[in-house]
Amino acid sequence: MSDTDPRLRDIFETTAQAVIAHADELTELDAAIGDGDHGHNMKRGMQAVLDELDTLAAKPWDEALKAAGMQLVMKVGGASGPLYGTLFMTLGKSLDTPPTREGVAAALKAAIEAVMARGKATPGQKTMLDVLVPASEALAAGRPPAEVAEVAREACAATKDMLATKGRASFLGERSIGHIDPGARSSQILIETIAGKFGDVK
Repeated sequence: MSDTDPRLRDIFETTAQAVIAHADELTELDAAIGDGDHGHNMKRGMQAVLDELDTLAAKPWDEALKAAGMQLVMKVGGASGPLYGTLFMTLGKSLDTPPTREGVAAALKAAIEAVMARGKATPGQKTMLDVLVPASEALAAGRPPAEVAEVAREACAATKDMLATKGRASFLGERSIGHIDPGARSSQILIETIAGKFGDVK
């Protein structure tokens, strides 16, 4: 396989379109417990990825992910921009080329650790980490992509009953319970979409 992988364009395009398609939902979720701008911000970031699709698709995996991460840092804004940017950029720094299941699992673990450090957060605080961590653990355990996606869906749903202790949602205290975390939902969308494209990775 050459440095450029034909799946790269498909994954970036499909993932960005999935997030954009759910922008209104993400905004509605964020309006309940945050600033109400998560969907708009994520849509802007993913549109920037689509605008650079030709350039990204011509790069090897590591360089493409780092470049996409920079786009997210610059265009998403808010708290999510640096966090998602860190996730993608660290994935790029850590991923082997071409990607293998083991390599993707190791890179995702490193990327999540970088997000934890950047956001000074841990699982259990009603954030994107409450989806990313269990999905990463499922991947590392060798579970197939469809099961990793199911873990992400269940983890996202579970944030509804969690008390937010990090970010703007934490200001609501007990009132944050009863709402799905918007960052968890956007992470779930990303994982579910990407998982659907990696069924052939061994």
